[in-house]
Amino acid sequence: MPPVKVKGSPYRVTAKKRVYWYAWRNGPRLLCQPGSPAFLQELADALASRHAPDKSRMSGLIAQYRASPDFLDLAQSTRDLWHPHLDRIREHFGTLSIRQFDRPAIKPEIRRWHHAKKGTPRAADTGLQALSRVLSFGRAEGKLGTNQCEGMVYLHKSNRADLIWTDDQIAVLLTHSSPEMAWAARLAVLTGLRRGDLLSLAWSHVEANAIELRTGKSRGRRTATIPLTGELRALLRDIPRRSTVILTSSDKKPWTGDGFGSSWWKTLQRAGLSASGLHFHDFRGTAATKMFLAGLTNREIAQVLGWSEDRVDRLLDRYVKRDEIMKGLVTRLEAAERVRKD
Repeated sequence: MPPVKVKGSPYRVTAKKRVYWYAWRNGPRLLCQPGSPAFLQELADALASRHAPDKSRMSGLIAQYRASPDFLDLAQSTRDLWHPHLDRIREHFGTLSIRQFDRPAIKPEIRRWHHAKKGTPRAADTGLQALSRVLSFGRAEGKLGTNQCEGMVYLHKSNRADLIWTDDQIAVLLTHSSPEMAWAARLAVLTGLRRGDLLSLAWSHVEANAIELRTGKSRGRRTATIPLTGELRALLRDIPRRSTVILTSSDKKPWTGDGFGSSWWKTLQRAGLSASGLHFHDFRGTAATKMFLAGLTNREIAQVLGWSEDRVDRLLDRYVKRDEIMKGLVTRLEAAERVRKD
């Protein structure tokens, strides 16, 4: 009989001068003679049962979600962000049956779990979002009738409407940026594209009068049509063609997500903006603001940014400063008044 190959070491405990072996810490006790083929087989079986999730429990539902198109079709950056939160959900709720999440009594437990991380509210809210997505997946699969995360209040209270890049902040950022990072920031301001779309934006997407590409996340992807204004054309002329994609790092290769994120953070620190609360994705709000103030209609902004038109009002309300909206309205009203007087 060939030897059994086992990945993992058993856990040893000494009590009252006797040695006991367990498959892992707090795992099942191994009863066969240590070192024997039977012992190794017993250990292998225990480890296999540990890693084979019970489909009736939350650990199994989480494993199914991770293997589903619902999760795999998300952007790589989103999957990387959610993996540790899904691990945390499994560690806390994994042994509970799926049926327990159809009962209102689970809601206080979810709230306590959520608030246990209130010292880092963004992380706590991301964990709650991940759990909500798992429960929504369970509903779609017919395993749950409700999502007990719905209606729960998030901890992070920041108002993204107040966090758009001003011209002065952009000028400071560009002063402390490498050419590669400056190209990325300027392109984000002029296009309003998501970071992932910017990093994959290819020269082939640039047409005679517009940049056109499919944008968005998994479901609901749309085509963004970004007019080639004089400023955008000038920027594209400034960027050297080093690759099939437009943005490249200093080694003249396409950016990786991690590489770009690291360089972006270092740039914020050099510019003294790391504590500003501003993120790269706030350039989308900056772009929306500039388009609104330039007189574009909501429908036109939706077409440019690849948003659905029925979401533009909400997104503008979220991203665009209210005083800037008022300035735009005042400008148009005053223009209309001048026309009437003439």
